[in-house]
Amino acid sequence: MILAVDIGNTNIVVGLLDKTNIINSARLATDKKKTDMDFLIQLKLMLSVFKVKDTEIEGSILSSVVPELTNQILNALKLLLNKKPLVIGPGIKTGLNIKIDNPQTLGSDRVCDAVCVIEEYKVPAIIIDMGTATTISVIDKNKNHIGGMIIPGIKTSLDSLSTNASQLPYISLDDPKVLIGKNTIDCMKSGIVYGNVALVDGLIDRIKEELGNDYVVIATGGLSKLIIKHSKHNIIYDENLLLKGLYYIYKKNI
Repeated sequence: MILAVDIGNTNIVVGLLDKTNIINSARLATDKKKTDMDFLIQLKLMLSVFKVKDTEIEGSILSSVVPELTNQILNALKLLLNKKPLVIGPGIKTGLNIKIDNPQTLGSDRVCDAVCVIEEYKVPAIIIDMGTATTISVIDKNKNHIGGMIIPGIKTSLDSLSTNASQLPYISLDDPKVLIGKNTIDCMKSGIVYGNVALVDGLIDRIKEELGNDYVVIATGGLSKLIIKHSKHNIIYDENLLLKGLYYIYKKNI
């Protein structure tokens, strides 16, 4: 089995994978103040809870969109497994043909998502990843990553609204009771949820109109489930898209 780590802006997701089967996974808060020893302790504790010995793990792979934490977790993985981890970045084999202006600027999370989609789904495909940011990636019929969009994330937008508008409260992010709200909280819930549903549906429609293909649409990220159930499109939800992408990339490099 391998240890796959995804460092995101809000959470660090750690997964134990045997082939593409997720044996166990856990989330840690992304804390830029933590040291490599802090992360080593957390990883050891995690394996203990999972009842897995470090000698059972053949290797590790890391995806990071938080450069400030990459080295700390790399060092923790080296100390834990006594093996050098693989890191998504220049020089690693992904099998993904990236047709954007500067391929090296494509986020490692989007690379992993795309690799998994190409391995497990039909193309052309649209990938929606909803986290701190909402990203949309487009894979063409020849399995090329041809670009996409980056949008402020759902909770990022909601927190910014409450922070910058004095009379708007901080609210929980859950299903609105009505479309047309009759009080501030219901208006905010409807606006953030149905507004993002309309955004996703509208961008899917525009991508299909521009490129003229019938796309498979796959969504991932913790906030996707809240949005896609209201979509007018048939959207497949795959919670473990990124971790499985890390596994496929690991296997291409050993």
